[in-house]
Amino acid sequence: MSTRFDHVAINKKANIYYDGKVISYNLLFPNLSQKTVGVILPSIVGFDTHAPEIIEIVAGKCKVRLSETEPWINFEAGQRFHVERESHFDLEALEPVHYVRHFVND
Repeated sequence: MSTRFDHVAINKKANIYYDGKVISYNLLFPNLSQKTVGVILPSIVGFDTHAPEIIEIVAGKCKVRLSETEPWINFEAGQRFHVERESHFDLEALEPVHYVRHFVND
């Protein structure tokens, strides 16, 4: 897992959700691909997706439920999980979770 991104543009305005428990920034790469990097403070939050995504856990520990019928799965630094297009997932941050959200072109 790489520890940095080179040659990117970053939107200066943060994305702030769940009363400040989730803060992220959008990155734009020269090839026009996009990612977000952020932190989720201890809480349970839910996200809707429009495109397939890969969520990379950079630091921290969390539990993820990819649908209401699925069990919670533990993730920690160095791991990642895939989210289908047009879906919803819940994430419980057990401690501050630093993440990268990779948007996948399909």
